[in-house]
Amino acid sequence: MERLELHIDGMSCDHCVRAVRNALQQVNGVTVEQVKVGSATVTYDPARATRQEIVEAVNDEGYGAHTASAA
Repeated sequence: MERLELHIDGMSCDHCVRAVRNALQQVNGVTVEQVKVGSATVTYDPARATRQEIVEAVNDEGYGAHTASAA
């Protein structure tokens, strides 16, 4: 498992947090650790999901996601 931190533009409320959490939970191999306004942290299985797929899941919800760091 790898850890991924995302910066997410366009989030402003609890609805945004729920929408991003739900989008991330739909990505196969992703476990959501934390979502708050402006960021998210997930762990994922690189054999089942790519960083790009994770970013795209958030972007498809209408937010602007980019990677902050990885551990």
